[in-house]
Amino acid sequence: MTNQIHTAIKGIFSKEIEHVARSEMLEPEAIAQGLVRGTIVIPKNNGRSLKNACAIGKGTRTKVNANIGTSQNAARLEDELAKLDACTALGADTVMDLSTGSHLQKTRRAILKRSPVPVGTVPIYEIVINGIKKHGSAKKVSTDEMFAVVEEHAKDGVDFFTIHAGVTRAVIASLTKSGRILDIVSRGGAFLAEWMIENGRENPFYEQYDRLLDIAHRFDVTLSLGDGLRPGSVADATDGPQLAELITLGELQQRALKHGVQSMIEGPGHVPLHQIEANVALEKAVCHEAPFYVLGPLVTDIAPGYDHITAAIGGALAARAGADYLCYVTPSEHLRHPTIEDVREGVVASKIAAHAADIAKGIKGALERDRAMSRARSERDWKKQFKLALDPEKPKLMREQSLPDVDDVCTMCGEYCSIKTAHACLEKARRG
Repeated sequence: MTNQIHTAIKGIFSKEIEHVARSEMLEPEAIAQGLVRGTIVIPKNNGRSLKNACAIGKGTRTKVNANIGTSQNAARLEDELAKLDACTALGADTVMDLSTGSHLQKTRRAILKRSPVPVGTVPIYEIVINGIKKHGSAKKVSTDEMFAVVEEHAKDGVDFFTIHAGVTRAVIASLTKSGRILDIVSRGGAFLAEWMIENGRENPFYEQYDRLLDIAHRFDVTLSLGDGLRPGSVADATDGPQLAELITLGELQQRALKHGVQSMIEGPGHVPLHQIEANVALEKAVCHEAPFYVLGPLVTDIAPGYDHITAAIGGALAARAGADYLCYVTPSEHLRHPTIEDVREGVVASKIAAHAADIAKGIKGALERDRAMSRARSERDWKKQFKLALDPEKPKLMREQSLPDVDDVCTMCGEYCSIKTAHACLEKARRG
């Protein structure tokens, strides 16, 4: 079985390294060096065939993740597979199966089989659900049962999984004294905190971290070290519990790298605009420039129904400051299980944020698509504009609905079109 870090250390370029180097327009050596240093990851289970591997981290394009999966109140696998198709068609670089509904393994395997991009999971969800079914209470789940679920996910072919190993007893103690408005908004973090408090024990994923590393190493699963204490309110951002967990995650990232295990760091959350740059700088300093995976960040708490916009604002600023990976947020965040249209809106909003940041960071090739779009607008070439758009269908539908029989202008300016007028008069000026 291959291991990306060990392969790179030997100076061998795996097919995944070659693939992502071409995609990023970088040399394979740059990708390999990033893997060895822990500043780049390529989430790809060594037991799974993957059509579209991607690199996440320093010097690469900002990537976007889309969350899908069943819930207790919306458990149709067909719906989640349709969402998978929609979000990958719109350019999501990865997906996460966050299912908590029925038939968890069946759902996970179906998503893995269908997805052309890396797939992540959060094993603690299944651990808790299994524990309630088997024992009547999640607190009775044994450590061996926890690790058995993690290993099952790895065996199924999961490319990366979120593990909240930084939610320690010391971090929870700091939380009890913090005065937060929203104590824990991470579902996985809350589950682990409950288990630890009820049993009076340390987090098994922290206490037996080497056991976790052995599983991840065997299957070359990338660890996404979860932010169980991320702020769920802009008033709670950058507080003691968040930073205490971040310091622990930095230590765990180094242990993973020494073990030959790829890892990235998950981050906030709800963060006001003026704190985002500092949050990214802190992660990069404390976690040795490990890839940073942020949820949003959401820059205000008062926009339910529009949180894909609040997240895109924060995501653009975070990525510009050095965050490497944006988890989309849909308009239904905090409100309901997302529909397929919510998923589409969330992916496009995050793609806008990621691309805008890549232009600002000077990522190779980022500006070329914008140049091409500008030329197509100059020529009033609508078909080419649709092809270049992040979402080709929405602008096409808008145009068809407003002015289906006119090719030259739009209904905003009509014959008073500035581009058309300028072309005509400047052509006349050029002719003298």
